[in-house]
Amino acid sequence: MVTRYADVLGILKDHRRFTVAQGNMLGTLLHGGDTAAGRMVAVSDGRWHAGLRRLMLSGIGPRVLDLVKDTIETTTRDLVGRALERGECDFARDVAAQIPLTAICELLGVPQQDRARVLELTNQAMLSGGAEEPDVEIRVARSRILQYYAGLAAVRGDAPGSDMVSLLATSEVDGRRLTKEEVLLNCYNLIVGGDETARLAMSGGLLALTENPEQWQRLRADPRLVDPAVEEILRWTSPASHIGRTALSDVTLHGEVIRAGDVVTVWNVAANRDERVFSEPDRFDIGRSPNRHLTFGHGLHFCIGAVLARLELRTMLRVMREQVSSVEVRGEVRRIESNFITGVSSLPVTLNKAESA
Repeated sequence: MVTRYADVLGILKDHRRFTVAQGNMLGTLLHGGDTAAGRMVAVSDGRWHAGLRRLMLSGIGPRVLDLVKDTIETTTRDLVGRALERGECDFARDVAAQIPLTAICELLGVPQQDRARVLELTNQAMLSGGAEEPDVEIRVARSRILQYYAGLAAVRGDAPGSDMVSLLATSEVDGRRLTKEEVLLNCYNLIVGGDETARLAMSGGLLALTENPEQWQRLRADPRLVDPAVEEILRWTSPASHIGRTALSDVTLHGEVIRAGDVVTVWNVAANRDERVFSEPDRFDIGRSPNRHLTFGHGLHFCIGAVLARLELRTMLRVMREQVSSVEVRGEVRRIESNFITGVSSLPVTLNKAESA
């Protein structure tokens, strides 16, 4: 277990002595490795990973993001507007969960007539509270999502569009076409990765703003604080608490020997609170600068969806500060039960409409 910022950063940058090819989280590494290893971008290394990563990044380029940006803006304004009309909502489920899922549907090119059903299934699968043993309904929902995208990939393979599914289904990586399983696994990787960080950062960020009302007032008073607030929320919430690696050779760190084959976890949730790097790390400060957090990792496995997550979080903060005067927690805040993802699964709040909204 590695917790200091400098050590975490060093291991994330060291692709020669540490690999992700056996898995990237304790839940899989301690049980024999990830079944998607070598086929999914998040758990692969070498030329295959580099080629697949380049391909997927090309599918989240500026042109695509410009299209998704409009969907995020419309969805966010609609969700916040409806919550204001009701006066109260479970922000984690009713707002924070819906924005990234809608954006992912756009990115993957889910047809408009299918979106309500796909969103329903994805909600069932993703909003499980992080339980280590999901119940039958959640497992069924996940299976149905995979079946849906398998069918979509088959259609797009013959009649491709400009979406990510089409890109994966029709492109070559390292001299060969992706298999059906590889297309499906990387679609699922995008669904999970594109959902969790943004969703948990949004709900955790709003909770932090309610717990630090002076920071909410700073944000409302100065729109220039939106961008630094995004980074502070990402540091503060650290939705993926650790990142897994496997040592490829013996490594000595602070006098301790990590043996080849050992499972190593770098705890970015701790690195993001390292007082050697962050002044007053336990203070939530939306104007913090510099703010070189490791929430998205670092190096060759830096999160592919970081730009999208930042866009979603930035849009949510901008819409909230324009339309909401105050936020009050009105019930029990429930936290996720997991040693991998951290955040709140339920955040019941009362929203008060701003006079200018």
